This record gives sequence, C-alpha cells and structure tokens, in this order.
Amino acid sequence: MTTVLLVDDHAMVRAGLAALLGATADLEVVGQARDGAQAVDLAVQLRPDVVLMDLSMPVMDGIEATRRLVTADPDAKVVVLTSFSEAAKVTEALAAGAIGYLLKDCEPEQLLAGVRAAAEGHAPLDPKVARVLLPGVRPATPAESLSARELQVLRLVAKGLANKQIGRQLGISERTVKAHLGQVFRQLGVLDRTSAALWARDHLGPE
Repeated sequence: MTTVLLVDDHAMVRAGLAALLGATADLEVVGQARDGAQAVDLAVQLRPDVVLMDLSMPVMDGIEATRRLVTADPDAKVVVLTSFSEAAKVTEALAAGAIGYLLKDCEPEQLLAGVRAAAEGHAPLDPKVARVLLPGVRPATPAESLSARELQVLRLVAKGLANKQIGRQLGISERTVKAHLGQVFRQLGVLDRTSAALWARDHLGPE
C-alpha cells in the first residue's frame, strides 16, 4: 500500500483527490494539509510514501515546504500538483527537491500513474511541463533521445520482462534498470511501464 499526504489550501480539491486516491486498492491518503507549514509537520509525523504538493498556498508555499521536507528527509518523494506550468515555477520546484511535476488538468489516470511512479522512485513529469522547459527548441524524437542502453531496457519492457529479469539479461542491477526506466519515462512523456511498452510497440521497429 502506497501512503499519500495531500497538500492544498482548497478543501474541495483535497476532497476530490482523497476520493480519487481512496477508490484505488493500492493508494491510501493518510493525511491532508492546508498549507506548507502544516505539510512539513504532518510529513514528519506520518512519513508518507508520496506527498502531493500544491504550490500557491498561505503561510508557506509549496516550494519552501518541499525544500524543508527534502532537507529533513532526503528520501522524501514530493510530487508537485499545480495549475502553474511556467518554466520558472517548474525549475524552482525541481531545484527545491520535488521528484515530479503534474498539472491539475491532467487526467485522473495520469495522476494515479504519477503517484505510483513516484513511489517507485521514478520522476513523473507532465508532457506539457517538459515542453515548456525548452521553449523554441525542436526536441529530438523520443527514440533519438534515448541511449542504446535505454532502448535495450525499453524493448525488454515491451516484451513484458520485470526489472529483475531485465537486469539479469543485461548484466546490470535492478536499481540501474529503474534509473534507466525513469529516464525512458521522461523522454517518452509517459508515467508508467505499460504506456512505455505500448509506445515501443507502436514506434520501434525490430532490433
């Protein structure tokens, strides 16, 4: 069970998120905070697996709260959930220690996948956010952006292999496989291995 702390100054938003996460079998909301200061206190007490953090809040904003959380616990997994997609906000949040950045207009499935990805140590990043980080630059296609090793991992994911099996086949540790997968997810703009596998089947030719 993945435990989640919700941080947002709007009660209706917290209620909606709690209902969404509570309807799943593997996610549990263990606390709710209305501002950054309360979030820091609750995170210390509850030690949630993932913190869903709003940015614009009274008392203490999400950037400062994230910074304090990660300083107190370097393993804390903070995923920003906000309406702001400006490059400056994204950069500031990631610099403060957030592991991911999602937008409030994302689909429910995207949000759930992002929470699960963060809990596994991956870095969920909304595709719209990724695009604003490089304005005016034509990015390489996802396949061109992946290293040879990342492509190997992606192809094995598409074949249905688990991380341990991939590591054994490539002669690398399971932790290294996870790191490669995190990079693959970011480059493809997906949040989970199922989406990555579907992308690979649609876009990658035979080896």
